[in-house]
Amino acid sequence: MAGIEIGNYMLDGSIAGAGPPLLFLHGGDYVAQNARFLDILARHWQVTAPRHPGFGHSRRPDGFRTVHDLAYLYLDWLDAQRDGAVVVGSSFGGWVALEIAVRSVAKINTLVLIDSLGVKFGGREERDIVDIYALPEDEVRRLTFCDPARFVPDYSTLSDDEAMAIACDRQATALYGWRPYMHDPGLKQWLHRVRVPALLLWGENDGIVTPAYGERLCGTLPNAKFRRIPQAGHYPQIECPDAVADAVQQFAATEVRR
Repeated sequence: MAGIEIGNYMLDGSIAGAGPPLLFLHGGDYVAQNARFLDILARHWQVTAPRHPGFGHSRRPDGFRTVHDLAYLYLDWLDAQRDGAVVVGSSFGGWVALEIAVRSVAKINTLVLIDSLGVKFGGREERDIVDIYALPEDEVRRLTFCDPARFVPDYSTLSDDEAMAIACDRQATALYGWRPYMHDPGLKQWLHRVRVPALLLWGENDGIVTPAYGERLCGTLPNAKFRRIPQAGHYPQIECPDAVADAVQQFAATEVRR
């Protein structure tokens, strides 16, 4: 099923599966490469995977300027779920998930963060999150994937429509995350509000936000567990979709039984 309606907004994206609800919030790039991971999740859940406003072919409404706008949009989606949902956020989408959770966890049953951005731990001159706009493209790819040649698409083979969607993804990521760079200065002080069970999955070879960053983020959440994914970089659900989907399934099933 294509197209996702949330309140007065229609987003590009997909809904698949017939189980309990799961919301997947994608990162700033490589959105199409999540397809295999989403297919596996759809064996257990009804997976709603929107393309954020401004990304892909999702129109950015007037007034949408910050990650906070995205958080409130998805809170509206969560409010419509009778029994709550699993929320999974990757990279930039993990930041959005955190912004949602500090506002309300009433409809979040479990939270999964995959190599999330969004929080500043170091001092003013310390770089917690690699500046992808200051590095050559080849270096960014090396920091993002263990095997870039396998997972980075050949852009020369894409249709104009696919290429335009990717360009919109990158433009929107910069819009929402440029200043300050890929974090919300006020977010850290409210992380104690994320009281739901949370699982942080991190690519062992992530060069964008290192596992040390992920462990520190885990330590700020009241009820969180941390797990590294071997042979994976910043998007482990793309490089190791079966392993990441299994981890999500096992964690959610364990928490439901408690």
